Amino acid sequence: MKKITKLLVANRGEIALRVLRSAKEMGIATVAIYSEADRNALHVRYADEAVCVGPPASKDSYLRGDKILAVCKELGVDAIHPGYGFLSENAGFARMVREAGLIFVGPSPEAMEIMGDKLSAKQAVQAYNIPLVPGTAEAISDVPAAKRIAEEVGFPILIKASAGGGGKGMRIVNGADEFEEQMQLAINEAVLAFGDGAVFIEKFVTGPRHIEIQVLGDEHGNIVHLFERECSIQRRHQKVIEEAPSSVLTPELRAEMGRCAVDVARACNYAGAGTVEFLLDEKRNFYFLEMNTRLQVEHPVTEQITGLDLVKEQIKVAQGEPLAFRQEDLTITGHALELRVYAEDPQNNFLPDIGTLTTYVRPQGPGVRVDDGFEQGMDIPIYYDPMIAKLVTFGADRAEAIARMLRAIDEYKITGIETTLGFGRYVLTHPAFVSGDFDTNFIKDHFTPTTLAPTTPDEATAKVAAALGAMLLSEKKPKAAAATGETAEQASGWRKNRLGVR
Repeated sequence: MKKITKLLVANRGEIALRVLRSAKEMGIATVAIYSEADRNALHVRYADEAVCVGPPASKDSYLRGDKILAVCKELGVDAIHPGYGFLSENAGFARMVREAGLIFVGPSPEAMEIMGDKLSAKQAVQAYNIPLVPGTAEAISDVPAAKRIAEEVGFPILIKASAGGGGKGMRIVNGADEFEEQMQLAINEAVLAFGDGAVFIEKFVTGPRHIEIQVLGDEHGNIVHLFERECSIQRRHQKVIEEAPSSVLTPELRAEMGRCAVDVARACNYAGAGTVEFLLDEKRNFYFLEMNTRLQVEHPVTEQITGLDLVKEQIKVAQGEPLAFRQEDLTITGHALELRVYAEDPQNNFLPDIGTLTTYVRPQGPGVRVDDGFEQGMDIPIYYDPMIAKLVTFGADRAEAIARMLRAIDEYKITGIETTLGFGRYVLTHPAFVSGDFDTNFIKDHFTPTTLAPTTPDEATAKVAAALGAMLLSEKKPKAAAATGETAEQASGWRKNRLGVR
């Protein structure tokens, strides 16, 4: 047993605060790090100790593994939790932590290396007969040869960076005439984003749903899955709304996907919390996409339906403890939704917004959880991801979770910047979402800036109640209806100081 007595959280914002709270409940002393831009951040004030590690830019602060390890040595820290983002999936950093004699609260660097490269991940899971999207089994750079393979697979195809993520280095190719140009663009983007131009080719699955399975393993060979999360509402290949469980999985399909997710974890001797991502096509065939070797942003919805604290489970595993439960002990209770509240303007292609939180009042009441790292009067910094908070609701069923989310959106008061709250209301009252008949193309198929009009709480409640009532009265899936929002001018006081890039 490797008892953790003092934990450093190598992150910032809401996830740093989230980890610190669980550590405190476990009686573990805590250390926060921060950049000069985060000197007054909530996680800095909450931790037992806090140390500045550099200027605002991530490369000079939160990504400086050497500085972080120096802080650990100075303050007698014995474990590091990386949160998500920054160094959380950096195998080199995890190895440095291990070599320094510290505990890394996460998987081994070897598991990270296997699953961090999409091609090696595919090769690792082949022995377990995991369904894979048709395509190349290894990186390819020969354009004519790649074009021949693409024609064999059949267009449309997807060119993807092997070391990619977040939609970078990814190109959809609809025909042979555009293949060469798109492949070169994908390679160039991959080199700029990841320093690695390796790409591979996959069959492009049209109309897919993005279903991910939470897994948890210990150092004694025990691995379980904690059911699925539906993550199909996305912009720029990044998630905006997640829910658990999915509205389309049958118990049989859920069990099958869960078994495959556990096998993926076994393929790399995984220990800790991780997520196995799948694409689900229109015929309910599923294909392995990738594994994220860290805690996910959307982990709260899994916590809500299972009653588990995933951060505490991560810490227990890192201490060498065996899992205290088996697969048959786990059940789904209720339904949970998460809306990522971004400082972004949905009416301007979701471009980030910056400014001061002039008003910031969190929603409250039954079934509402807010994971954030801000308070009224604070500035949204230009240097980091624009997520302000994760708004989570829980209900006895999907209808109650949706109703509570609509109430929470109306109660959430934010001024000074533009946010995705209005977009969240639009999605939750759209017939396609309410019926469960949607996929990753939801924004492309159903949303344009002019459709996002202010609606009153009564209007939103009436729309979702009508749609849910129709579902209960008919066994047939409701047909898609026209967009429910109407064009209207937005409040004129909003800031317009957009950022051109993330």
